[in-house]
Amino acid sequence: MSPSASVTPAAASEPRVSVLGEAQRRPEGSCALVTGAGRGIGRAIALALAEDGWPVAVNYRSSGDAAAATVAAIEAAGGRAVAIQGDVADPSVPAQLVEAVHTQLGPIAVLVNNAGLRADGLALSLTDEDWQRVLDTNLGSTYRLTRTVLREMIRARFGRIVNIASVVGPRANAGQANYAASKAAVIAFTKTAAVEVARRGVTVNAVAPGLIATDMTEDIPTALGERVPAQRPGRPEEVAAAVAFLASERASYITASTLYVDGGLSA
Repeated sequence: MSPSASVTPAAASEPRVSVLGEAQRRPEGSCALVTGAGRGIGRAIALALAEDGWPVAVNYRSSGDAAAATVAAIEAAGGRAVAIQGDVADPSVPAQLVEAVHTQLGPIAVLVNNAGLRADGLALSLTDEDWQRVLDTNLGSTYRLTRTVLREMIRARFGRIVNIASVVGPRANAGQANYAASKAAVIAFTKTAAVEVARRGVTVNAVAPGLIATDMTEDIPTALGERVPAQRPGRPEEVAAAVAFLASERASYITASTLYVDGGLSA
């Protein structure tokens, strides 16, 4: 710009353009569904979404007391939540679960596919059962629940799907061939689904935790923790913060992305 150039200020009456279009705002009366939300990372995600004002459906497979405690914590903070039992690895459950959420809380605008399972073992010795049940829980449920909620999200022109992957998805971790395969597939599925619905106001992203201090990681070798550049395990609340951001209106232009919450381990 030359020294003599000037900028004419906009007229005071000129309307400002909102960063968020109406189609990017959460539909009134909608809710969030978090699978495997009774404890650990899922519980932290449910609490974080409730803090952001979402009514939350807390799905659980067998930890009914833990799920009830999650619901009680949300309600004590002034939020609204219900616990709904269902093993999402069962192909018949996702549709039933979504219907139950509709009945009790309303349409689902946020889906967090968090339910996960480990059955570790060297590839040479993994049983077909251990291979399949990890794939059915970690990948199959993600696919089926996403498929079930997408049509309604597309109609509403708003949807946030966040899939919980893992740092071991794109990298090797001996003894976790089934788990790593499932999480790598979750990342690939996330990208493809995101591209398919990007024009419809629906975002699909993944969060890939590293070593997070939960009961699921209590048996992880100490040597893995020593490889984390941050020199500590993460907390479930740190993963939940990333999920809550991706589920918010502020993340409307972020899709097909994988956000690593791993203290630098993926580097």
